[in-house]
Amino acid sequence: MKWEENVRKVVPYTPGEQPQKAGVIKLNTNENPYAPAPGVAKAAAALNVEKLRLYPAFPEKTELAEALAARYQIGTDQIFIGVGSDDVLSIAFMTFFQSDKPVFFPDITYSFYDVWADVYGIPYEKKALDADFQICPADYCKPNGGVIFPNPNAPTGVLMPLEKVEEIVAANRDVVVIVDEAYIDFGGTSALPLIDKYDNLLVVQTFSKSRSMAGMRIGFCMGHPALIRYLNDVKYSVNSYTLNTAALALGVEAVRDEAYFRECCQKIIQTREKAEEELTKRGFSFPKSYANFIFASHKTIPAREIFERLKENDIYVRWWNKERIDNYLRITIGTDEQMEALYRALNEICG
Repeated sequence: MKWEENVRKVVPYTPGEQPQKAGVIKLNTNENPYAPAPGVAKAAAALNVEKLRLYPAFPEKTELAEALAARYQIGTDQIFIGVGSDDVLSIAFMTFFQSDKPVFFPDITYSFYDVWADVYGIPYEKKALDADFQICPADYCKPNGGVIFPNPNAPTGVLMPLEKVEEIVAANRDVVVIVDEAYIDFGGTSALPLIDKYDNLLVVQTFSKSRSMAGMRIGFCMGHPALIRYLNDVKYSVNSYTLNTAALALGVEAVRDEAYFRECCQKIIQTREKAEEELTKRGFSFPKSYANFIFASHKTIPAREIFERLKENDIYVRWWNKERIDNYLRITIGTDEQMEALYRALNEICG
């Protein structure tokens, strides 16, 4: 077809499977196994449906922005809110990565990064993790058009110490450095304290993992007010009304219940530590995880075989047919009951 000559062709991001079958144990997309904060349910029940006929408020001028500013002790002019952290990151790619020089990110990382770069025509270079899946800061201290990496990294769960994060930010003052902290609440130290020291640092977080709200699609980033202004300029050039009324209202309650937030994170951390013991007993090895998942490889059984056999037992984990990681499974931390079912299935598979 002649018109295809003018079509932008890219390989899209492939998300984890979303099985519709009842009763499956879903440990493949890093969702939180616990419900959102109790106040979220109350806010949902009290939602004024009549207001849905109106356009939503601009996110930066809402109670949600104020709640986030209070929670993280920064100004509302230092916060940008989007439809999930994917939306925030996508707009950040469009806004800050406009150089002819390549953007740097790890070779094993969140697989949306190269998709966005391809869609927006951004040159990029992947920097290889070392044999222990660690980011090497020296690789990012060379001329570039911007830097992005998750911390903890995904899908490995490996955490970079804050001093090494700062090393990368400090070496790149002429470009924007984005630290993607989707999993930071499960044991890591955020780079947020560095935003007052470095005006080129953008810290991105999400409600999808630690706040149990993947279905509401709320993400945000924090940085110097100038960075936020540029993000808003691009956002309002694409779509002014980015976050819906329900998400704005429910997000406030998720932020305000700090005790529930910390309780859920701690439960996941404890279950993860138990899972590390149980997986080790069954012949798995893995890097130490600071996320809500474990990136595990079995000493004798191929990852693909375990993946397929677990699926036969209605247990879904994540497997990639990619170089360097094709013998690893990413296993989301579920409830204790879900993890016990996983261990029973692995007993049959691993002997």
